[in-house]
Amino acid sequence: MIITKQEELSLVAADLLKIHSDDRVFGFYGEMGAGKTSLIKELCRQLGVSGTTSSPTFAIVNEYFTDDGEPIYHFDFYRINDIDEAVKIGFEDYLYSGSYCFIEWTDKVQEMLPDDYIEVNIKVLEDGRREFNY
Repeated sequence: MIITKQEELSLVAADLLKIHSDDRVFGFYGEMGAGKTSLIKELCRQLGVSGTTSSPTFAIVNEYFTDDGEPIYHFDFYRINDIDEAVKIGFEDYLYSGSYCFIEWTDKVQEMLPDDYIEVNIKVLEDGRREFNY
């Protein structure tokens, strides 16, 4: 799916949640500024998170709750230096919790991911549009 403006992220999020309604682990790939965090914020909104969502760049993981009290975990591994840092925060426990896990900079923890995780690729096109593949 290709979008021309950020307001269309709601279409991408709705499509992603519809197609992958039974999946819970999503890895987001794209260059800095491609829109990974913005898409995750929209996914959280559509899943019923009414509080503030933000990138966990320094905390590594943020925990949000839906209006029904279900946890959603948002990871940003940009600042980790090795996979041991993910192990130390109990990343595998989150992955197999049955809750939504949205992961930025997924390539840094690739070897820990379950085989059935959903890969979301975001490409910035030359004219500024965004192309989403999942």
